[in-house]
Amino acid sequence: MADYVIVGNGAAGTTAAEHIRKRDKQVRISIISDEEIPFYWRIRLNEYLAGDIGEKELLAKKAEWYEDNKIDLRLGVRVEGVGSDGSGLVTSGGERISFDKLLVATGSRSFVPPIKGADKNGVFTLRSFRDVKEISAWAGNIQEVVIIGGGLLGLEAGHALRKLGLSVAVVEFFPRLLPRQLDVEGASRLQDIMEKKGFFFRLGAKTSHITGEDSAQGVVLEGGELIQARMVIISAGVRPDLRLAKALGLDTDKGLKVDETMRTSRDNIFAAGDVVEFKGVTYGIWPAALDQGRIAGINMTGGSEYYKGTTMANTLKVAGIDLASAGDIDADGGSESVLRVDEGVYKKIVFEENRIVGCIMLGDTKGFSSITKLMADKKDVSQVKDSILKEGFDFRKLSNF
Repeated sequence: MADYVIVGNGAAGTTAAEHIRKRDKQVRISIISDEEIPFYWRIRLNEYLAGDIGEKELLAKKAEWYEDNKIDLRLGVRVEGVGSDGSGLVTSGGERISFDKLLVATGSRSFVPPIKGADKNGVFTLRSFRDVKEISAWAGNIQEVVIIGGGLLGLEAGHALRKLGLSVAVVEFFPRLLPRQLDVEGASRLQDIMEKKGFFFRLGAKTSHITGEDSAQGVVLEGGELIQARMVIISAGVRPDLRLAKALGLDTDKGLKVDETMRTSRDNIFAAGDVVEFKGVTYGIWPAALDQGRIAGINMTGGSEYYKGTTMANTLKVAGIDLASAGDIDADGGSESVLRVDEGVYKKIVFEENRIVGCIMLGDTKGFSSITKLMADKKDVSQVKDSILKEGFDFRKLSNF
């Protein structure tokens, strides 16, 4: 009986396990994770931080699901490397785990820039359930926090901490918030809404260092300004976690390279999720992880599914505000586009030769899935281009294209 081992219990690894079991009822499946709880909704970590949901609501899969599917879930186990002969995995406890087929689904790690003082007590990153527990424990004794990074995770962490009554300052190197999801106008509108919620922003600013002896006391910007805070959260993006991939001797660049079948440079080793690089692209979004995990699971069991890439689209909630963004957001305003601007709503669709190539929806995301389908299918939308963002437009019309 073959042994299928999956390292990582996120969206990609869990989806792969599900499809392996659907296709093969006998194979042994093991999921190894250094997390302490089963697969959970990472996007809901900030709700957990704010106290809006408990651990039960955070879980996407309960223990019974693994039992029902005869999946051996091994939590709190870290894979340190591989055996001396290059085969088999070695855990932090020294255990050797052999496999017939392996899926590397190690995800990504928080990127920490070389900021002096980043190693002090009270300085955190926010990526995992363990991170949230540590932040929660520290937050109970402080009043002011600085978040370094104005991306999605940073803003959502700030929103959760505002709910706990903390003062939140955000330092962002770029001159606008969410530079990957919003253009200048959209970011300005989001900033205005969040300032009304009590956020304080320093944009176009770079952190010099974090003050304090053993514990953080504040953040000093390059211009000399001091922002006092006894907690600092660094939210400067993520990078694929390539430690296991490199130990296995697999081909890597920005991420772990895979082909259309999700195979790596070793025939019996597959990969999926945030760790993966496909045709030069690292996706780092939930839909890509699900799709890659499904294809990997099918192909590991002898199938022939092919991955063709994923439209870079995100449907988010930032500080309680609905936001959806996809494709080329035309940040510089040089492309053809249509806008709709209302109280609390900003929408923009970007065109190229009568095809939709990008979209922003802030405050109202109705029709977003229809828009992204048209983007993926590269449909000519010249008939509705001028009316698509008008009040009352029936997005069901788009299914006829």
